[in-house]
Amino acid sequence: MTTSARVFRAALGAAAVLGVVTAAMVPSAGAAPIDGVGTAAVLVPAGQGLPIGDADLVETRTSQVLARGVTLTRIVRGTDPAPADQINTTPRGPWVVNVLTIDPAKSKGHLKTTYGPDLARVEKTSDLVKSAGALAGVNASFFTFTADPLYPGDPVGLGISDGKLLSEPLTDPTEANLLIDAKSNKVVMGHLSWSGTIRNRSTGAELPLEFVNHPPVIPAACATLPDQTTCTTPGDVVLFTPEFAAATPAGAGVEVVLDRRGCVVRTATARGTTLTPSQTSLQATGQDTVALLKVKGCVRTDLKVSNENGDKVPLHNGLYGVTGRYRLTANGEIVVPGGTGSFFDRNPRTIAGTTWDGKVVLATIDGRQTTSVGTTMNETAAVAKALGLRNSINLDGGGSTAMALQDGTVVNHPSGTGGAERAVGDAIVFVPGR
Repeated sequence: MTTSARVFRAALGAAAVLGVVTAAMVPSAGAAPIDGVGTAAVLVPAGQGLPIGDADLVETRTSQVLARGVTLTRIVRGTDPAPADQINTTPRGPWVVNVLTIDPAKSKGHLKTTYGPDLARVEKTSDLVKSAGALAGVNASFFTFTADPLYPGDPVGLGISDGKLLSEPLTDPTEANLLIDAKSNKVVMGHLSWSGTIRNRSTGAELPLEFVNHPPVIPAACATLPDQTTCTTPGDVVLFTPEFAAATPAGAGVEVVLDRRGCVVRTATARGTTLTPSQTSLQATGQDTVALLKVKGCVRTDLKVSNENGDKVPLHNGLYGVTGRYRLTANGEIVVPGGTGSFFDRNPRTIAGTTWDGKVVLATIDGRQTTSVGTTMNETAAVAKALGLRNSINLDGGGSTAMALQDGTVVNHPSGTGGAERAVGDAIVFVPGR
């Protein structure tokens, strides 16, 4: 379930099985969380299963310990395949939910995000997990996907990697951001904002940034002008880092390359170049090309990220961030808004959240299949609350939903043809350590 650029760009291993529990479930809004699963077989009493579907559905939970403090639980609710024409409406399910629970107090390792070789390309979640040397992981952010065939992995919203802002958060209030401190494995959620400015160190002249690592848009009124400096319509000013792609986007406009100190290396009246690992570049289109051509000497790039209270979020080493769409729970209460349309209908879902006692949960819900029908946004929030998630967000879903283990095993059943994985922009992974 990916979306279109800037305005919603379109879009089981070596672990030992500890127990299988089958019980008739009566759904309840206060369903019991799965804290502690993985140390013993868990019998879920009637009335404490997932609060979706009819009350008489049978629910089975199978738990595995992947490592100390890391547990994988598979929940299957309902036994009979859904009629193909009733997937979006049946109260009989079935639903298949995979839940990865990480206890920072017991586990040895750290959470982080990974986007593969660069931002612009896409990779399967299983490949991202393997290449990161991770124990397990799930797909994460919304990304450009088919809206931009040249840069399909370009994040749609916040992207932070090891303290570096690689993609700015959207102003759209539906964006929900998740921050991970890899040093403490603490996770926080909210809606972030940002600002970016280029400041000449000698003159103090400032140039505001529109985006970070997104191809600039040429104003429609100037689309046929080979020389953008003659355009009288404002365009974009964009910062590019070497993480973006093998080369910066090519096209009409102006590009200024900066060294590690922020000093101008070269200026070109056309866009598109290769950056070294220590370089960044600024691209401009439309009327903004005139201002960019005036950038000389050395500049300072100021990128600021703030939380909902307006407090600055320090971009320190070990900080990672991804983008979702809609908070599901906040302080234990369901907060997802009502809505209509395909996004709110039953779909595969990926969830990230934290429990009341500080555990981190990454979960997938298979969907669009007779063997697992998926969940609406309201049903997804109900599942999140039933899993004991005090705070949680909805990550990219649909064909992107995937959970994988370190050997490349895909735990869930993606909705692609034959269960094929979709290549995605990034993933949240747990990397084991000492």
